[in-house]
Amino acid sequence: MYTNKGPISKFLLKHYKHFNAASLVDAAKGYEAQIENGHKMMITLAGAMSTAELGISLAEIIRQDKVHMISCTGANLEEDVFNLVAHKHYKRIPAYRDLSPRDEKILLDNHFNRVTDTCIPEAEAMRRIEDHLFKVWLEAEENNVRYFPHEYFYKILLNGDLEPSYQIDPDHSWLLAAAEKNIPIIVPGWEDSTCGNFFASYCLEDRLHASTIKSGIEYMMYLAEWYKRNALEKGVGFFQIGGGIAGDFPICVVPMLQQDLQLEDIPVWSYFCQISDSTTSYGSYSGAVPNEKITWGKLGIETPKFIIESDATIVAPLIFAYLLDW
Repeated sequence: MYTNKGPISKFLLKHYKHFNAASLVDAAKGYEAQIENGHKMMITLAGAMSTAELGISLAEIIRQDKVHMISCTGANLEEDVFNLVAHKHYKRIPAYRDLSPRDEKILLDNHFNRVTDTCIPEAEAMRRIEDHLFKVWLEAEENNVRYFPHEYFYKILLNGDLEPSYQIDPDHSWLLAAAEKNIPIIVPGWEDSTCGNFFASYCLEDRLHASTIKSGIEYMMYLAEWYKRNALEKGVGFFQIGGGIAGDFPICVVPMLQQDLQLEDIPVWSYFCQISDSTTSYGSYSGAVPNEKITWGKLGIETPKFIIESDATIVAPLIFAYLLDW
């Protein structure tokens, strides 16, 4: 059994027998079974998973058709591209816990925005893609068409204009892999991102109009139509990395379809896994155990459910490695 598995997978199967380690293996096996049985899978990305370079493994499972829809924060959408074009200019600070407020101000003065131990360079990352985005936003306005936030990112990746600026292996960009597969992406609350702020500033200057970007309500409608088409076949699984709006927004599509639209043939999610360190007892939606989602009409009694209370930057690449037989 598992003879096709590589050394990482075999290590997990041999050593990860209990507690969160066992949950990791169980969740990975459950994900694999979903794909083998013809189910679709949504992955949700919270936190700073793109800056954590999750694309090294996530891009490959996208290419191997093990991901069929993604929900992510605006930060994860843009930070994958930042890393693609500015990786050599990033600054890592292993002793970030020792930084004083004055140290942080020095980083700001040098145009470095810190995410835990990693500083994103403003000029080389954020400003490098701003003009490219403005160009496609303006073209859309001039042609009287509207797109979702992720579709504009797909445009700047697929038109080739950024290729001369690549500083990592493009095979390690999950967003580029998704663009090449034209995987649907949901980006709830996109305006809560650096590029969302860029866009808002152009609107405040009357250089663009807010309607050029499709809204969060339109994203929910887009997801509802996608879910109806795909869940009625074999079902759709839900693999949640972290918490927040990236997960809370899309998982609600099921009770909306069932309860608000009263569509009786809509199935609940066929699989659920969350990697989280959120604390349930603080009233956290993100930290709620899977069974709580039964009461909201999101999961069923028989839905395979897994929760791994650990660091997603460690856990997610291991699960993806298992799915890739590494």
